[in-house]
Amino acid sequence: MKEPVVQAGEAMVVAKLRHAGLRPTRQRVSLARLLFGVGDRHVTAEELHDEAVRARVPVSLATVYNTLNQFTRAGLLREVAVEGAKTYFDTNTSNHYHFFIENSGTLLDIESEELQVVGVPSAPEGTSISRIDVIIRLARES
Repeated sequence: MKEPVVQAGEAMVVAKLRHAGLRPTRQRVSLARLLFGVGDRHVTAEELHDEAVRARVPVSLATVYNTLNQFTRAGLLREVAVEGAKTYFDTNTSNHYHFFIENSGTLLDIESEELQVVGVPSAPEGTSISRIDVIIRLARES
């Protein structure tokens, strides 16, 4: 069983939520402390819910999903869809890409300087490209 993640300070989290235009409710603050307490990371809703349970934060899985989606809309997280229903939430919202290790379900950052995307088509009329997601799938060699 994994150890609970070290939590960020409450004052820092409250300021971060307010700056993003979110009311710092007890549940948002508790989840944000878990999310942002250890630097950049990738987490699924289920993983965050498990961490919350271990940290004795009384929160349902549905509330975790809702909070992660609110944080994403507010620009605090970046959503990374990997396969079908598997979605990770990335605390690093800068322009970067990802390796996905299929065997373990691990998502790793690739710095944007290490990868060049060329030949991007023009966006259809009335739209603009907001970001380009690149996920390079890896398999562990046996």
